[in-house]
Amino acid sequence: MTSAKNIHSAADARRLAKRRLPWMIFDYIDGAAGSEAGADRARAALDGVTLAPKVLRDVSVRDTSVSLFGRKAAVPFGIAPMGMCNLSGPNADLMLARLAAKHGVPHGVSTVASTPMEQILEVSEGNAWFQLYFSGDGAGTFTLVERAKAAGYETLVVTVDVPEVGRRPRELRHGFKMPFRIGPKQFVDFALHPRWSLTSLFAGKPQMANFLMDGYDFDRTESRAKATWDTLARLREMWSGNLVVKGVLDVEDAKRLKAAGVDAIQVSSHGSRQLESAPAPIDVLPAIRAAVGDDFPLFYDSGLRSGEDVLKALNAGADFAFFGRSLQFAIAGAGEAGLEQLWDVFTQELSIGMAQTGITSVNKLYL
Repeated sequence: MTSAKNIHSAADARRLAKRRLPWMIFDYIDGAAGSEAGADRARAALDGVTLAPKVLRDVSVRDTSVSLFGRKAAVPFGIAPMGMCNLSGPNADLMLARLAAKHGVPHGVSTVASTPMEQILEVSEGNAWFQLYFSGDGAGTFTLVERAKAAGYETLVVTVDVPEVGRRPRELRHGFKMPFRIGPKQFVDFALHPRWSLTSLFAGKPQMANFLMDGYDFDRTESRAKATWDTLARLREMWSGNLVVKGVLDVEDAKRLKAAGVDAIQVSSHGSRQLESAPAPIDVLPAIRAAVGDDFPLFYDSGLRSGEDVLKALNAGADFAFFGRSLQFAIAGAGEAGLEQLWDVFTQELSIGMAQTGITSVNKLYL
């Protein structure tokens, strides 16, 4: 395993992961929709945002903590829901859960997680949020909601930007499917990456753990297009905890969601994995903040690669941000130590950015 000390940035983690992971797995994690122009545009938009340096201010004491749904988080960023995290390394889900517990930050548990939602909630010490996809006729969806409620989840994150699964050519070229179907091409790929293959084989084939129950058969490619505002109303009625709607890029949608009684909105392009032509989330964030008002909880994800990126999102109107694939790359490159190292890098980048821009607290920077 590569030393975690070699990770000084998200780019380092990605480089190490690309070397270690089978091509099929790396491209599944790294890929975006279409020709990936949307991902490039989103990244360019973030790169184009600047932070204004401020001088001669006492920034010797800086507070990175925030309050989130009544809990204190050590930093204003958490772990985005990501499907099949254990592909990046055995027990990756639990590594992320331990990280969430250590820092008191939310760990988004995907509908298609490779570890049961109950186990992740326990290991995260209650810091897990369950992310929900609506699919098919909704019967299985509502079953999962009841299961999350019974497990003790306090926050439900409903992802609404995948009425149909986006086409990601890199993934398709490798014949990526869940559950795995191993053909000659995949066999060669795994054989050329023996460290990953042997450790994964030893730990057992990653599965979509939340569907290993009687009467439920999840199809990752099944249409999710039947979800409507009535579906949201039903979810709001049956879920008494915090309800977050993720995947919002339209101002009118944001205003309607607030009126519908959701507790927070997450501005996101799904990491540019769904609609290639979607706008860069950082570009629409200020307008959505203006539309929902100063006091409404507004979260952000997609394309974040550094602590300075988090600071940019907070300046643009977010209360909290989420990292995704970079964390999987850190696990793939250097295991749990790599994950902790990259998290420390993000924290240091944020704190240094605060000092250099004259900020002593990350609370409500957009005001």
